[in-house]
Amino acid sequence: MKSITKAMVIAVVMILAASLVVAPAAARIGAITDVQDGDTIFVYETGLNLNNVTQLAMTTVTSLRKYSDDDPTKALLNEIPVSNRASFDVLDAAVAGQYGVYYPFPGVINSTFSNTTTIREPTATLDVVLNTSHSDSINGKSVTKATLLAFKITAPYVGANYKYTIGGTTYYDSQVKVELTTPGGGKITTFGTVDYSKIWLNNSQLYTDLAKSLNAASVLTDVEAGTYSAVVKWVRPGGFSDYAANSNSVTFTVESQILKIESDKDTVVRGNSFVTTISGESKKNYYVYIKDASLTSGNDYPVILLGQPSVNRTAVANGVINGAVTDEAAFLGTGAIVTTSASGTRPIEFNTSVATDDRSFTIKVVDPLDLTKYDTVKVKVEKGAVTLTASGDQTYFLGEEVTLSGTNTDTSNIYLFITGPNLNTNGERLDLIGTASVTNTVNTFKQVTVETDDTWEFKWDTASVGLDAGTYTIYAASQPNNKGDLTNVKYATVSIVVKKPFVSATTSASTVAKGDKLFITGTAEGNPTQGIAVWVLGKNYYLRATETVEDDGSFSYEMTRGITAAMASGQYFVVVQHPMYNDQFDILPNVVGAVTWVRNAITGGGQNVFIVDGAGSLQGSDAAEALVQAINDPNIDDTYTKLTFLVEEPWIQIDPIGDKFVGDTFTITGTTNLAVEDELLVEVVSSSFKPTEKTQSGEFSGASGTTAITKGDTYNTWAFDVDAATFKPDEYIVKVESIEAGQTATATFNVLAGAAPTTAPTAGPTAEPTGEPTAEPTAAPTAQPTATPGFGALIALIGLGAVAVLVLRKH
Repeated sequence: MKSITKAMVIAVVMILAASLVVAPAAARIGAITDVQDGDTIFVYETGLNLNNVTQLAMTTVTSLRKYSDDDPTKALLNEIPVSNRASFDVLDAAVAGQYGVYYPFPGVINSTFSNTTTIREPTATLDVVLNTSHSDSINGKSVTKATLLAFKITAPYVGANYKYTIGGTTYYDSQVKVELTTPGGGKITTFGTVDYSKIWLNNSQLYTDLAKSLNAASVLTDVEAGTYSAVVKWVRPGGFSDYAANSNSVTFTVESQILKIESDKDTVVRGNSFVTTISGESKKNYYVYIKDASLTSGNDYPVILLGQPSVNRTAVANGVINGAVTDEAAFLGTGAIVTTSASGTRPIEFNTSVATDDRSFTIKVVDPLDLTKYDTVKVKVEKGAVTLTASGDQTYFLGEEVTLSGTNTDTSNIYLFITGPNLNTNGERLDLIGTASVTNTVNTFKQVTVETDDTWEFKWDTASVGLDAGTYTIYAASQPNNKGDLTNVKYATVSIVVKKPFVSATTSASTVAKGDKLFITGTAEGNPTQGIAVWVLGKNYYLRATETVEDDGSFSYEMTRGITAAMASGQYFVVVQHPMYNDQFDILPNVVGAVTWVRNAITGGGQNVFIVDGAGSLQGSDAAEALVQAINDPNIDDTYTKLTFLVEEPWIQIDPIGDKFVGDTFTITGTTNLAVEDELLVEVVSSSFKPTEKTQSGEFSGASGTTAITKGDTYNTWAFDVDAATFKPDEYIVKVESIEAGQTATATFNVLAGAAPTTAPTAGPTAEPTGEPTAEPTAAPTAQPTATPGFGALIALIGLGAVAVLVLRKH
């Protein structure tokens, strides 16, 4: 069964393949309107006789049916009614774009034995070609007036099927015309002495210069110069003429000048190429060469690029040109025999090099058959230029990446070398210090390719170049020539200053209270991408952290309140580590089990130096000294700076206040070891402040607020301004508290009735105050002003505690 199925498939494929072979199609018999079984008909045809288009054993046809995949067992795609089979019109609307095989109905319809007819759309395509080479289209191209052209018309269905036979003679009944639009916009069908108004389609494809109805090519000698367009239009039958679509449009340009040469560049920088284009007759040979410029070497001239199509620059071709003309440069590569394309043109590319002479050259095109017909164009070759810039301000720290960039219009490569202290006088390779630059030895220079836009760029990593600090000069040359051989070479220079990276640091305070912040800030030059490492060492204490370095070289590491709160009082040592040239920390911690070693990652392939944390660890200054000595290893390029600070228990002190008078304004001051800008809560309250009865006045006498700590000489200071205008004479308690550090200090002072003396006392007996108090207190104090606070003070402290709780809740 499988073999039978396979054989059937092969048979069907062969039948389909046979149907696609281009062969003479069956013609209608008797008249163009008489359709036979298997014929092809076209939309827009009218009055067709379908009497001979019926199914087997049927005498009539009422419709034509089209099925999916031309298989009557599949879906019906379209049905065209046939109301009069003796006069049938193929309406475009009835076909509705469903072209292909149709089955007459009624009758038994199957894919093997049924009769069919095919409906097609009349279409035509157009091309314009050379009379001498039909394969060369000139659509969209230019030709000269010496060109002979023809039109290629393709009508695959109409040309093959729209025909009939009478008595064994075949007649073709479709006709088209080629309509041209002139440069001025006029419509013509006669062009170059050929009448294209009535072209019989007797084949699926025809060339007008070979067609029986024309058999002539268009001669352009007397036609108007300019751009023409052409299109095929239907002439007959009438339905095609009235409704069928025109062909595609083609364009071509007829040029009046017979021979010319042009260049894409008037001026070219040597090392670059330029292209000349000749325009002449189609498919014709011309001599193209550079005129003699009295130069002694072929390298001094531009050279025609090898391998260009239809450009013969062999020695034989050069000899032919030399034998015909007398003004050629006569060097191999300066002349060629060039064949134009179908459009009568041909581009010729010339190369220049650093050896090309900087001057104007004349390129000439000559007609070999008439040396009086020629044209010339001049191209000037110039020396290029080299520029060089360095990123930034030309001052760099070893380890930084320096971007060198510029332009080179002279050659396709740039060659970099450097001169400076203790370097070779004529320079050394930029990225391989120690390699002396030798003229014409490319690998002794850093070679960088120049981009197509003449720019170049090189990122120079100074981390491992082996330079010392100093001033250097970088050279960018268009050729691999060192400093001593730059006389005839384009080059540029830039001077740079190279400095060693360093690190500096300081602490925000020499003493920090436990639970307070401490900042370690500084500058790390050299753009360390790893940042800096901060080591803090003390008795039974070890901390290491890294901190990012900003673009301006600054850094700031914060030891938070939580860190300092957990530190014991005492002295601590800080080492700030910079990774230096290789941009990596060569001394770093190495955790092994329960202990942390300080490890040297370089010497001996890496080795542990000492224990910094855990059993057997060095303590305080010993650990700091060992760390510094590890970084000082000659094999280590890291650098460092050292600091110390003290950690103390936090304290606040209130300076003596003394007696004050009602109405005084004064400042309460004190000292502390808390950090600058920390805030203190200050409360001043009467020692008599206590709960009152409902019938009593409960006025508050005192003041409260916050103040910021400022930097002092020995210790930091604080101050709080008090206005006693509303104070009542009494003893007052001052409470100063740091909420964050959890520290409090208290003191007392008296506010007296009356006013302070307005004049200084005189010598002799002590003078009485200038004025007595104007009134006694409304309620007598429970104690004398000089007495130690009693219960009232205790009640006041309880009240202050309540206020503190409220403040804490707010915070």
